[in-house]
Amino acid sequence: MASHSHHTDEFAHSGEIPKPQTRVIWKTFFILCGLTAIEFAFAFMMEPGSLRNAIFIGLTLFKAFYIVAEFMHLKHETKGLIWAVLVPTVLLIWLLVALLVEGTFYGESVFNYFD
Repeated sequence: MASHSHHTDEFAHSGEIPKPQTRVIWKTFFILCGLTAIEFAFAFMMEPGSLRNAIFIGLTLFKAFYIVAEFMHLKHETKGLIWAVLVPTVLLIWLLVALLVEGTFYGESVFNYFD
Protein backbone atom coordinates (compact mmCIF):
# COMPACT_ATOMS: atom_id res chain seq x y z
CA MET A 1 0.00 0.00 0.00
CA ALA A 2 1.01 3.58 -0.40
CA SER A 3 2.63 5.30 2.50
CA HIS A 4 0.82 8.22 4.02
CA SER A 5 2.59 11.28 5.27
CA HIS A 6 1.21 12.75 8.45
CA HIS A 7 1.28 16.49 8.94
CA THR A 8 2.06 17.64 12.43
CA ASP A 9 -0.01 20.65 13.30
CA GLU A 10 0.16 22.48 16.57
CA PHE A 11 -3.46 21.76 17.43
CA ALA A 12 -3.96 18.49 15.57
CA HIS A 13 -2.87 16.16 18.35
CA SER A 14 -4.23 18.06 21.33
CA GLY A 15 -7.69 18.71 19.88
CA GLU A 16 -7.60 22.35 21.06
CA ILE A 17 -9.16 25.15 19.10
CA PRO A 18 -6.92 28.19 18.64
CA LYS A 19 -7.95 31.35 20.48
CA PRO A 20 -9.67 33.98 18.36
CA GLN A 21 -7.64 36.99 17.35
CA THR A 22 -10.24 39.55 18.42
CA ARG A 23 -7.64 41.87 19.94
CA VAL A 24 -5.81 42.16 16.60
CA ILE A 25 -9.07 42.67 14.74
CA TRP A 26 -10.19 45.49 17.07
CA LYS A 27 -6.73 47.10 16.92
CA THR A 28 -6.88 47.11 13.13
CA PHE A 29 -10.41 48.51 13.22
CA PHE A 30 -9.46 51.41 15.50
CA ILE A 31 -6.31 52.25 13.53
CA LEU A 32 -8.24 52.37 10.24
CA CYS A 33 -11.09 54.28 11.88
CA GLY A 34 -8.65 56.83 13.30
CA LEU A 35 -6.89 57.29 9.96
CA THR A 36 -10.22 57.79 8.21
CA ALA A 37 -11.29 60.36 10.82
CA ILE A 38 -8.02 62.26 10.33
CA GLU A 39 -8.53 62.17 6.56
CA PHE A 40 -12.04 63.59 6.94
CA ALA A 41 -10.75 66.29 9.28
CA PHE A 42 -8.15 67.41 6.74
CA ALA A 43 -10.63 67.14 3.87
CA PHE A 44 -13.28 69.32 5.49
CA MET A 45 -11.31 71.70 7.73
CA MET A 46 -8.48 72.83 5.43
CA GLU A 47 -8.92 75.05 2.45
CA PRO A 48 -8.36 73.36 -0.91
CA GLY A 49 -4.78 73.49 -2.04
CA SER A 50 -1.60 71.56 -2.64
CA LEU A 51 -0.81 71.04 1.06
CA ARG A 52 -4.23 69.55 1.79
CA ASN A 53 -3.98 67.29 -1.25
CA ALA A 54 -0.48 66.13 -0.30
CA ILE A 55 -1.54 65.34 3.28
CA PHE A 56 -4.66 63.56 2.07
CA ILE A 57 -2.76 61.48 -0.51
CA GLY A 58 -0.06 60.60 2.05
CA LEU A 59 -2.61 59.41 4.61
CA THR A 60 -4.48 57.47 1.96
CA LEU A 61 -1.29 55.72 0.80
CA PHE A 62 -0.37 54.90 4.41
CA LYS A 63 -3.85 53.45 4.95
CA ALA A 64 -3.60 51.45 1.73
CA PHE A 65 -0.23 49.96 2.72
CA TYR A 66 -1.61 49.12 6.18
CA ILE A 67 -4.62 47.38 4.63
CA VAL A 68 -2.36 45.39 2.32
CA ALA A 69 -0.12 44.42 5.24
CA GLU A 70 -3.00 43.36 7.49
CA PHE A 71 -5.66 41.88 5.26
CA MET A 72 -3.40 40.43 2.57
CA HIS A 73 -0.97 39.19 5.25
CA LEU A 74 2.00 40.85 3.55
CA LYS A 75 3.63 41.78 6.85
CA HIS A 76 3.94 38.08 7.71
CA GLU A 77 5.86 37.27 4.51
CA THR A 78 9.59 37.26 3.87
CA LYS A 79 11.39 40.50 3.17
CA GLY A 80 12.13 39.46 -0.42
CA LEU A 81 8.45 39.08 -1.25
CA ILE A 82 7.60 42.37 0.45
CA TRP A 83 10.22 44.18 -1.65
CA ALA A 84 9.04 42.35 -4.78
CA VAL A 85 5.58 43.81 -4.21
CA LEU A 86 6.54 47.30 -2.98
CA VAL A 87 9.20 48.26 -5.55
CA PRO A 88 6.96 47.79 -8.63
CA THR A 89 4.13 49.57 -6.81
CA VAL A 90 6.32 52.59 -6.04
CA LEU A 91 7.61 52.62 -9.62
CA LEU A 92 4.04 52.47 -10.94
CA ILE A 93 3.05 55.43 -8.77
CA TRP A 94 6.12 57.31 -10.01
CA LEU A 95 5.13 56.50 -13.60
CA LEU A 96 1.58 57.79 -13.05
CA VAL A 97 2.84 61.04 -11.52
CA ALA A 98 5.35 61.50 -14.36
CA LEU A 99 2.68 60.87 -16.99
CA LEU A 100 0.30 63.34 -15.34
CA VAL A 101 2.98 66.05 -15.17
CA GLU A 102 4.14 65.50 -18.73
CA GLY A 103 0.58 65.24 -20.03
CA THR A 104 -0.32 68.52 -18.36
CA PHE A 105 2.76 70.21 -19.82
CA TYR A 106 1.99 68.86 -23.30
CA GLY A 107 -1.66 69.86 -23.04
CA GLU A 108 -0.75 73.41 -21.99
CA SER A 109 1.82 73.75 -24.80
CA VAL A 110 -0.64 72.60 -27.43
CA PHE A 111 -3.38 74.85 -26.01
CA ASN A 112 -1.03 77.86 -25.97
CA TYR A 113 0.16 77.10 -29.52
CA PHE A 114 -3.30 77.67 -30.95
CA ASP A 115 -3.96 80.91 -29.05
